Amino acid sequence: MSRYADWLRQAQNDLEWANHSLAGNFFAQTCFIAQQAAEKALKAYCYFKGLDTVRTHSLYQIIRALGENGVLEKNAKELDLYYISARYPDAFPAGAPFEMLSREQAQRALTAARDMYDILSERMA
Repeated sequence: MSRYADWLRQAQNDLEWANHSLAGNFFAQTCFIAQQAAEKALKAYCYFKGLDTVRTHSLYQIIRALGENGVLEKNAKELDLYYISARYPDAFPAGAPFEMLSREQAQRALTAARDMYDILSERMA
């Protein structure tokens, strides 16, 4: 039994969490959770389509495997930047992620994740 609806609901909840993080000026955390929300929405879509062997965290790789392009591809590339860099201090030559990532980056990440969620959830409606 596919659990795509559970993945999609969790993606929606993660987007709410990202909104709170942005409001609290936690920009690195917003970038990371935005990536996670988009990943969960994308995995929900894969499960919806009967593809249950997704074994990567790269949104771009999943998008490419699905043969997608356009907005989904653009947003996947943007969000993949934050999977590691928003969490680990050694992702940058110096400085902790919370010191390196800006409000503008967090806003772009959240917008990209929302756009992906909206497109994919519409397809599953």
